[in-house]
Amino acid sequence: MTSFRYEIDVPLVAECDVLVVGGGSAGSAAAIAAARKGADVVLVEKYGFLGGTGAMVLDTFYGFFTPGTTERKVVGGIPDLVIEGLDRHGMLMKRPNTYGAGAGYTYDPEVLKVVWDGLVADAGVRLFLHTHFIDLAMDGESVATVVVGSPKGPRAIRAKCVVDASGDAHVAFRAGAPFEDAGALGIAQSLTTTFKMINVDVGRATAFPKTEMWALMQRESGNYRLPRKEGSAHITPLPGVMVTNMTRVAGVDGTDVEALTAAEREGRSQALEYVRFLRDKIPGYEKADLGGLSIQIGVRETRRIKGQYWLTREDVLSARKFPDAIAQCGAPIEEHHASGDTRWEYLPDGETYEIPYRALVPVGVDNLLVAGRCLSASHDAHASVRSIGQCLAMGQAAGTAAALSVEHGVPPVAVPAEALRADLRKAGAIL
Repeated sequence: MTSFRYEIDVPLVAECDVLVVGGGSAGSAAAIAAARKGADVVLVEKYGFLGGTGAMVLDTFYGFFTPGTTERKVVGGIPDLVIEGLDRHGMLMKRPNTYGAGAGYTYDPEVLKVVWDGLVADAGVRLFLHTHFIDLAMDGESVATVVVGSPKGPRAIRAKCVVDASGDAHVAFRAGAPFEDAGALGIAQSLTTTFKMINVDVGRATAFPKTEMWALMQRESGNYRLPRKEGSAHITPLPGVMVTNMTRVAGVDGTDVEALTAAEREGRSQALEYVRFLRDKIPGYEKADLGGLSIQIGVRETRRIKGQYWLTREDVLSARKFPDAIAQCGAPIEEHHASGDTRWEYLPDGETYEIPYRALVPVGVDNLLVAGRCLSASHDAHASVRSIGQCLAMGQAAGTAAALSVEHGVPPVAVPAEALRADLRKAGAIL
């Protein structure tokens, strides 16, 4: 007997083995991984392109490398295919990070969209763009039907296993899985509207020390509205183009539409003020122009599920290892709190901690996995593990686990860790 939260009477648009909700870094990697394992996969994404934050807000993947005196690559597999695709288009560069978070891969976000298109198509994933999660119906402790919005109205999708890569844990939330709501608790990290500057004299701009720029931000605070007295502007693969991470909108619940609307407006307003500051005060920007704002404001933290394991600050800083590890991370805790600076806490030099598979398995829902920034982690641990490199790795693990779950007819919690780890190694993941 099927027990629904309420009656769902909408046309059925698809049935599949694995449904992935959200086509960001984690979701796209999850869909590819599941399809490569032979699963029939549907991927739904609300925008008209894949890539999520990596295409809309950022232009750099962090988390691939450990910081410290000896660099070590700790992310591989499907993430490498993304990097290779960007490199083939001549739109990739590796650069160091100012704050000691490890080297990053900087790319052109427009090319990233095309790379994801190719990878998802090659894997045989059924892709529904312009399609967003609305709600679901439960069959006991399992997600039976997912309802999505489309230009033709609500449509239903049935899947044997669902991967929630929505970022905000929308599916887990509606399925009744427990979670911690950082926005409701008032501890969510600040939001950021990134922007790019064009016609920059890059040589002069990069020669001006960041510490001097930050000092100018402090001294000029009476003449410019600069909530964050730090931040960065970095080179890109495009000539004369610099991309910034400077604005800060604090105290926002990223799942509250009114608060998020206000944050979008505030982020854009701040961006124009930082543009004015750069043009007036920083060498190399005198003739520069605003070349574009992020497609949406960057949201770092909302809901974090309560999973079979809760990753903690102590796990991060002690470089803890786990028998069911599905990925590594060497990134520091990077908390963008409400004040004008950022809190950094580092792992021991050259060390990494491991992300356990159990942190992707929600409590209380039988056929659901999560991937990306809605994993099971404390506020502090999340401030480290949310890097895109780790989101890609988590996505590959979740998609592989979902395919194994369907193949063997067991819930995700019963997927043997060693079988999952063996498959991930074969696919090039670094464990």
